[in-house]
Amino acid sequence: MNESRLKVWLMASRPKTLPAAASPVLIGSVLAYADNFFHLASALTALFSALMIQIGTNLANDYFDFKKGADSEKRLGPTRVTHAGLVKPEQMKLAIMIAFSLAFLAGCYLVFRGGWPIVIIGLASILFGILYTGGPYPLGYNGLGEIFVLIFFGPVAVAGTYYVQALDVGLPEIIIGFAPGLFSVAILTVNNLRDIDEDRLSGKRTLAARFGRGFARSEYCMSVIIASILPALYIFWHDRSIMLLLPLLTLVFTIIPIRNVMKSTDGVVLNKTLASTGQLMIIFTLLFAIGWLV
Repeated sequence: MNESRLKVWLMASRPKTLPAAASPVLIGSVLAYADNFFHLASALTALFSALMIQIGTNLANDYFDFKKGADSEKRLGPTRVTHAGLVKPEQMKLAIMIAFSLAFLAGCYLVFRGGWPIVIIGLASILFGILYTGGPYPLGYNGLGEIFVLIFFGPVAVAGTYYVQALDVGLPEIIIGFAPGLFSVAILTVNNLRDIDEDRLSGKRTLAARFGRGFARSEYCMSVIIASILPALYIFWHDRSIMLLLPLLTLVFTIIPIRNVMKSTDGVVLNKTLASTGQLMIIFTLLFAIGWLV
């Protein structure tokens, strides 16, 4: 594959969204390590599978938006490669199959490790990754996208990662899982806020398109703030180290993204905010890891 084709496929995979897949796996692995259950092979396999599901979902989004005519020349977001003619629809379908097949194959090891619960989690993640923009009632087109990312990029991913290492799971893993899930909601909200006018014209009924910019802005602010403070609540619920306050420092880094979301309708600014929200997830994950392990 030459350099230009590689750039096209990198564009299609939307690497700025990949922290949404990596963060909950890393958090789940940190929790497992703290409880002396860390299993390197399971952690790496879970990370690979999560990234493949995220990429497969992004590719499916590119393909199905093209098929449904949801993209236009006025699009403010990153180039959709199928709509732009950079990738043929048949090639994109094949790429979707490859990404989800790789996730499935990696998941076979996790099933061997964790049994039937992982079968359910894996197949549901792949299915809903397709149904996000595909099928007769696409989730992303009907205001259900936030629920999907909150659950599957939150508690499901964190608790699932913990489970394949510890072979057990409890309430802490589920509750903490809502933090990366909420950051994923924030990423989706920026995307929907940026595309609000185009989505309304194409009949895509995201929550932003339904309830307006004010709602989307409030949704973004609440998501990043609640996600940042969630680990600190464990100081009150359990006998944990004061270092769990460390993720609160994430709030400092939310100031500029929140300001941009509250004031801007410019596509370039919101694209940068989309990337910076992914960076917020990375910062939060690192601070959480330090706070939980120290």
